[in-house]
Amino acid sequence: MTVHPSLRTHGRWPRLVELVRDLAFIDGGNDEAFTLASGRTSRWFFDTKPVMMHPESTHLLGEMLNLRMDDMGADYVGGLELGAVPLTAIAVTASSADHPRRGFMVRKEPKGRGGRKTNNPPGIEGWPLASGGDIVIVEDVTTTGGSAIKAVQRIHADTECKVVGVISIVDREEGAAEAFASAGIHFESIMTRSDVAGQ
Repeated sequence: MTVHPSLRTHGRWPRLVELVRDLAFIDGGNDEAFTLASGRTSRWFFDTKPVMMHPESTHLLGEMLNLRMDDMGADYVGGLELGAVPLTAIAVTASSADHPRRGFMVRKEPKGRGGRKTNNPPGIEGWPLASGGDIVIVEDVTTTGGSAIKAVQRIHADTECKVVGVISIVDREEGAAEAFASAGIHFESIMTRSDVAGQ
């Protein structure tokens, strides 16, 4: 199970699951209803953009992400464009004065330059990562884990930072946990597809 017990027992976790169900989830009724970004087909579809733009759910996401990142000791939070960009902003805004976090994004394709002021390597933009530190990569929906694993590899290859974990809003339960385990990357989600779909 990819959901940490501290989230499942959180008093407001059921409300966040409800909001994701209402704002993001579609059950197409058959196994080939939707073609996903991974190329796979699925009965279930999640569009988490409305969740990341809704005042109540953004507050809950920020609280729960930071609860887990505090435990992991993360200094920075970020991930691949586009889904991770609003999620990074939510996490940074909700971080506390005791555990402030800085954010960054990883472009899918580097533009040939890094941050001119930050000295980040090409394709990694936002807060400077040159001094190193511990990072959590965030994702909105995780199917196979492939894109987040690429982001982790980029961070490890191009910076002095260490990725201490990947956190997704929704684990679709389609192999990501196994892929992250094989890559030696700690993976968690705030909820699973089963939590939302009820099956």
